[in-house]
Amino acid sequence: MIANIIIGGAIFGYAGWAFYRFIKKSKEGKCAACSLQSSCSSSCSISQKKQIK
Repeated sequence: MIANIIIGGAIFGYAGWAFYRFIKKSKEGKCAACSLQSSCSSSCSISQKKQIK
């Protein structure tokens, strides 16, 4: 019984953490949240990010 509670808590805890991380990254915008932002050749460049801030 206790093992089921611990496993269930771990699953729901990880799901909550993943959801929080998703919301946090989505608020940053398309290019700021991208893991390839330093090597990406799309329309989001580093100079554009500096001008926005």
